[in-house]
This record gives sequence, structure tokens and C-alpha cells, in this order.
Amino acid sequence: MDKPPALSLIPAEDPTLVLLTVEEAARRLRIGRTTCYGLIRSGELESVPVGRLRRVPADAVPEYVTRLRTAQRAV
Repeated sequence: MDKPPALSLIPAEDPTLVLLTVEEAARRLRIGRTTCYGLIRSGELESVPVGRLRRVPADAVPEYVTRLRTAQRAV
């Protein structure tokens, strides 16, 4: 008998998304939602308002990681 396909607990990242929810950005960074909101509040992670919603541009996530890596190398 064939086994059913394994289900992923984390949905596949959609590379076509331009804006991410805060939860999606936090998941990509492997941090908590509250920590992600803290990064947004401090200006470390870029976000934009869309009506009453808050969204993180998809390219802001790797830019944030690049800044972290650059700062780490400078130490």
C-alpha cells in the first residue's frame, strides 16, 4: 500500500509574495511574533501600512539578515 504524502507543519514559502504578514516574516526569521513586532517598532525591520494592516516587504527579511551578518563581521 502506498504511503500518503508527508504533511509539512510549516506551509511552503511562496516566492511570489511581495508583502508578508508579520507572522510570515517572523516564521521566515525563525523568531516569535512579539520579537518581530519589536524589530518593526525599533525600525530594524522595514514594514508598511496597508490600510489598518501592517505588512513586511518580502525583500526586507533578507536585507535585515544581511545587516545582522555585516554587523557580526565588524565585531
